[in-house]
Amino acid sequence: MNPNSPNRQYVLERTRNIGIAAHIDAGKTTLTERILFYTGMIHKIGEVHDGAATTDWMEQERERGITITSAAVTTEWWQRAEEGTVKLFPDQKQRINIIDTPGHVDFTAEVERSLRVLDGAIVVFCGVAGVQPQSETVWRQATKYNVPRIVFVNKMDRTGADFDNVFNEVKEKLGANAVRILIPIGCEDHLIGQIDVVNQRAVYFSDDEKFGSTYTIKELEGELIDIAKEAYEELVHAVADADELVGEKFLMEEPVSLEELKQGLRRATIANHLIPVAGGSAFKNKGVQYLLDAVVDYLPSPLDIPSAIGMDPDNEEHQIEVVTSDHEKFVALAFKLWADKFVGKLVFFRVYSGVIKKGDTVYNPRTRRSERVGRLIQIQASEHKDIDACYAGDIAAMVGLKNVTTGDTLAADKYDVVLEPPTFPEPVISMAVEPRTKVDQEKLAMALSRLSEEDPTFMVKTDEETGQTIISGMGELHLEIIIDRIRREFKVEANTGAPQIAYRETITKAAGGEGKLVKQSGGRGQYGHVILSMKPNEKGKGLTIENKVVGGTIPKEYISAVLKGVNEAMTNGIIAGYPVIDVHVEILDGSYHDVDSNENAFTMAAIFAMKDGFKKAKSILLEPIMAVEVSTPDDYQGDVMGDLSRRRGQIQNTESKGKLSIVHANVPLKEMFGYSTAVRTLSSGRASYAMTPSHFEQVPTSIVEEIVSDRLG
Repeated sequence: MNPNSPNRQYVLERTRNIGIAAHIDAGKTTLTERILFYTGMIHKIGEVHDGAATTDWMEQERERGITITSAAVTTEWWQRAEEGTVKLFPDQKQRINIIDTPGHVDFTAEVERSLRVLDGAIVVFCGVAGVQPQSETVWRQATKYNVPRIVFVNKMDRTGADFDNVFNEVKEKLGANAVRILIPIGCEDHLIGQIDVVNQRAVYFSDDEKFGSTYTIKELEGELIDIAKEAYEELVHAVADADELVGEKFLMEEPVSLEELKQGLRRATIANHLIPVAGGSAFKNKGVQYLLDAVVDYLPSPLDIPSAIGMDPDNEEHQIEVVTSDHEKFVALAFKLWADKFVGKLVFFRVYSGVIKKGDTVYNPRTRRSERVGRLIQIQASEHKDIDACYAGDIAAMVGLKNVTTGDTLAADKYDVVLEPPTFPEPVISMAVEPRTKVDQEKLAMALSRLSEEDPTFMVKTDEETGQTIISGMGELHLEIIIDRIRREFKVEANTGAPQIAYRETITKAAGGEGKLVKQSGGRGQYGHVILSMKPNEKGKGLTIENKVVGGTIPKEYISAVLKGVNEAMTNGIIAGYPVIDVHVEILDGSYHDVDSNENAFTMAAIFAMKDGFKKAKSILLEPIMAVEVSTPDDYQGDVMGDLSRRRGQIQNTESKGKLSIVHANVPLKEMFGYSTAVRTLSSGRASYAMTPSHFEQVPTSIVEEIVSDRLG
């Protein structure tokens, strides 16, 4: 059955949902801007450094020259048939939905939720810096969601750019089975075009006033012939190894046509067996059109990827296949919320099956409630275009839904199916915030509520002991942007305390714990009694609980209250009241009273038992450790390494790239405050650094007391 509705403008086969992701400053937004220009969506190129890029539409993005929130745009690409070349979809108009994601580690949640709903990705690497820390994080995120990808080695016009070096790093550092499809001709000031490996042609881009809109295809000459031939042979061997149909022909020593080779490369890319690699310069307008052809040729349409699998919320064992078709029941995933000052709450969603129309009712299996869709909007960065319907494979936004959170499934009426939501890292840094005037108190609460709804890595809580409002996020920049948005968007002036680290506690040995709540003096009493044991869990496993109560010593109706108490106790450790992680708990025994026992009593008894266990199980304090990479001229390497060591950093390794030294170290987050200023001073402004959360490690005994006294005031 044809999965396409007769009413849709673009059939599913001609739709591509892609993301552009990379380390900060690799050129993602510049590449997106060129794509929009060459596809005719914009008629004037805006530059990031001028604060004029289409997808960097927030004031904070334009001021800082970085992407903070992922921006969605929709455009069209007409793949032209060209003499002497083979294209898989010649003379067909393709719809490309693009999400430009942030590169800064503080906004990694934006990448996570985008990759969860995309079918393919362009991962951008800097031709000079190569594979950087956040590049590796993005790569792992794409692998987690099984997203097929193409690599674009950007900035080949920059001094020190080396395509082969980056290509080898992608293979070695990321373990990617990479193949070259578009090799830059020249580099630095002499970058003039690309070798089209499949078609064995040279593509030369003009330096005219049309921003490289025109290019010329020529026969290969001189040393380019040998480079192209070697790359072609590598490509054929790689596709033959990865694709059964091409492999059979190769083994039978039958000729493989260019179309068969491209079809095989397409299948292998979609199956994540091969990663095509292209090189060029977005800023210098070289190589983007052929990259777009590669997106169409090798990245999947919504029909090329496996159907989404949902589960029945009442029976997790029961899986439900969500088939990509306009004729199935409507199922979509809400992957992002945004408070728009003109239309209110926007819910960004990806449709996996069925059709949704303006005015329809959608059902939320989490809340078991239905809500009416007021408007459907096609997002073009900051601009909104009203549409009447959304079809399978589409990405759009809806207005009118109130009870929705990030990761909710939206479905046809009373259709109980839940899609896997994106997962997000825990915040690593906190600070206190308060309104400057009492008048602003309510406005601040509303602003924080809105922002935490939008951003799953931004959390707000009230400290019970001090009454302070504590906000938590992924880093100093993250919280700085939040405070700036509160001031500009919500018109609230707020005071903030110094940033605080999100420490954790855990246990180091097995122990038992017993808790009893007995209040039986006159009237209805309280009685709960819980005996449990605990032991350290595997790193990253969190809390696991096993119920081993036999003989009804704790009645079944109170077990859920005991579980609640165990979970509650994990939110406050005994050293400094930080959350406890990685503990396995077994509920062993207890006792109850026919009249005085109730759920609250057993919850409190479980909390007492956990606290008792923590004391005996040698609790320790853990601190977040950051993986830090510093790129510095060789002259300053010793000073940089010495400074990192003084910050309790452990140097992992160093490497050389031309005249630069790359220092890799693991450093406690506590010691990294103000590092950007320090590293600039040490290197006369010539070094740069990046850091990503790595793991938690025990806090040295010598500074535990200092942390505890800071925490407890």
